[in-house]
Amino acid sequence: MTGDTALPGTDGPNGPSSPDGMTRRQLIRHAGWFGSAVVLTVTGGEVISHVARDQDGETAAAAAADANALRFVQISDSHIGFTGPANTDVTASFTEAVDQVNTLGFRPDFVIHTGDLTHLSTPAQFDQVRQMLGGVRTGRVFTVPGEHDAVGDSGRAYRQTFGAGTSGDGWYSFDTHGVHFIALVNTLSLEKLGHLGTDQIEFVRKDVAGLSSDTPIVLFSHIPLFAMYPAWGWSTDDALQVLSLLKRFGSVTCLNGHVHQLFSKTEGNVTFHSATTTAYPLPAPGAAPAPTPQVLPAGHLKEALGIRTVTYKTGSAALAVTDQRLA
Repeated sequence: MTGDTALPGTDGPNGPSSPDGMTRRQLIRHAGWFGSAVVLTVTGGEVISHVARDQDGETAAAAAADANALRFVQISDSHIGFTGPANTDVTASFTEAVDQVNTLGFRPDFVIHTGDLTHLSTPAQFDQVRQMLGGVRTGRVFTVPGEHDAVGDSGRAYRQTFGAGTSGDGWYSFDTHGVHFIALVNTLSLEKLGHLGTDQIEFVRKDVAGLSSDTPIVLFSHIPLFAMYPAWGWSTDDALQVLSLLKRFGSVTCLNGHVHQLFSKTEGNVTFHSATTTAYPLPAPGAAPAPTPQVLPAGHLKEALGIRTVTYKTGSAALAVTDQRLA
């Protein structure tokens, strides 16, 4: 089904540890929370990733120079309607993100927004985001809802604006350049963690049944599909049921928002990438009592905000994911 929108763990000596046993200091050093690039290399069907600084983006640049490559952009957590000292003008920072997309030096095949388009899911906020996304120079825009896009109405207003052609609560899939994309909704049945539900899991089962095992798979959702920090709800309780359906595929990449910071990890055939935000930063896991908006020193906010570009060249051995700051 094509999903176009209406637009054409324990404490250690350095502090609380991550779910994988790393201390918070190690986790931050490993992840490179803000302003780094993650380069993925696909070799023999296995995705191998490493964190690289912005100036080390030769792989991404080389792939982007190929006119036949798939190139798309991920933006996330614009929170249009937010008011607070962490960012007094989220509309302006989202506008800068759109401008950055439009001046990348190439026209992306499409843009995906991984949720929390709005802050309070009002019709006016959804209409504002729709109009702003309409200014992106791209062929298509794809979205998934965040929990802030379902305030008080279980996502009804979101689906009225962005749900054309989707199934259930807004999930869908599409194919392009030999890659299969699956958009998942894990924010509408929240208790503590994200949740997909049996209907959506069955959708994925049927959706991938006829695909060849060498098909690259990209899933995008709002909440992470791995246990990044369950104490803050940064996980999806039934994600393993979906990921188990994808074990036979050589390359699976999961893109998410929600956590407002960069993080990458690989488990078996699956690589997970959490994206930053265009609105305001959140603390690293365990670095604060709760994931509340962080006020940065004057002049430093844009260092924590940005967009992500992804390049894939069909038949090649390189898939590049590059995160770029607004600063």
